[in-house]
Amino acid sequence: MTYFGLICPGSTGHLNTMLPLGQELKRRGHRVTMIGRPNVEAKTLAAGLEFLLYGTEEYPQEKIAESLNHLSKLSGLAALRYTINLNVEAKTLAAGLEFLLYGTEEYPQEKIAESLNHLSKLSGLAALRYTINLFIEGTNVLLRDAPQVIKNAGIDALLIDQALSGGAIADFLEIPFITICSAVVLNQDESVPPNFTNNKYNPVWWAKLRNRATWALLRRLTKPIREVVAEYRRQWNLPLYSNPNDAYSQIAQISHQPAELEFPRENLPKWFHFTGPYHYSGTREPVSFPWDKLTGKPLIYASLGTVQNRLIHVFYKIAAACDGLDAQLVISLGGSATPESLPNLAGNPLVVEYAPQLEILQKATFMITHAGMNTTLECLTNGVPMVAIPIANDQPGVAARIAWSGAGEAIPVQRLTVAQLRKAISQVLTQPSYKQNALRLQEGIKRSGGVTRAADIIEQAVSTGKPVLTGTI
Repeated sequence: MTYFGLICPGSTGHLNTMLPLGQELKRRGHRVTMIGRPNVEAKTLAAGLEFLLYGTEEYPQEKIAESLNHLSKLSGLAALRYTINLNVEAKTLAAGLEFLLYGTEEYPQEKIAESLNHLSKLSGLAALRYTINLFIEGTNVLLRDAPQVIKNAGIDALLIDQALSGGAIADFLEIPFITICSAVVLNQDESVPPNFTNNKYNPVWWAKLRNRATWALLRRLTKPIREVVAEYRRQWNLPLYSNPNDAYSQIAQISHQPAELEFPRENLPKWFHFTGPYHYSGTREPVSFPWDKLTGKPLIYASLGTVQNRLIHVFYKIAAACDGLDAQLVISLGGSATPESLPNLAGNPLVVEYAPQLEILQKATFMITHAGMNTTLECLTNGVPMVAIPIANDQPGVAARIAWSGAGEAIPVQRLTVAQLRKAISQVLTQPSYKQNALRLQEGIKRSGGVTRAADIIEQAVSTGKPVLTGTI
């Protein structure tokens, strides 16, 4: 039996990847604890896992709410910057895992809420900047508080979300760690464009020069985070990283993408694994839905997720673009507003504050999405094509992959018009290739192995301490 610790951001998408992994490891007889902030405890415990707290002073619940509110209003680079400065407890417990808290002074619940509220209103470069600023503070608190929490608990190995700089903690404590990619793959590689851009994949020389320039921009934006990590590594007498990719596990890196959804990368390590998603409704809170109001017409499902979802004007454009179609539009607001606060939407769509997304997608003809990676994978698991409206952070990169794979169309939120959206919707509705490609990726997901294969890789890597090479499991 191994005692695993989980470290990941507290947003829904990251938890929906990490909690099922924790549950599978617990099912196999291991002990599993989430180490996070106060806002993640409930979901962790509900998932049947343990929880350890950190960061309560810096991240009270009020601050977390404020941060999320701000992030919901951002898009693009501003959202990415804001997100990088932020970063889990209620959601971990909801998945039945344990939870350990750190950083209690910096992260009272009020502070976390405040940050997330702000991020929800941003898009583009503003959202990217805000995200980065959040991660700067979060990295310092994580590296300051989490090592002692983990050591005191007697944890044997860590699963660390690729978005967080937790590998230094494992190095300091001399325990193994596995990198879990719960967003789009973040490994820097000049053969592909960075994830915060809408740039398409292109193998020609000029595109690689463009990629090099935009990766350099990202490194400049995230330099403050790397400086925090470097300072702690100096204090701990650890060698400094020579490359950003050095921060990831040297024995196993696991992505919940199917390989078919990733650009043809040239520089992934030999111990990188595409296992497909780990969706499990048991880690999610039950959501009521007026099923009796579905008309039986082709169902168009629209959602902007639960973080960058305060751009209310986008919902009006979605409704206008779908008006007149022989289909029923269902809009989930993701907690950004109440249905009553959006009067006079064109076409009288069915609007709910939250929707049971996994169940809705089983009935949907296609989805209009913000291109969050979890939602994208949930669509493809059900063979549902998409029209993507990326808003912030890695969503432009996910949208570019949706378009590249042929499973949908993408329109950046900054360029969104009703006419453009109506054209994209018409294409996806009438051209069979989009559905065919969504079904092709659905088959790729079925072949990827999912949470069972991911857990097999984790167990072998931790038990042997050696790299688990691609294709061996």
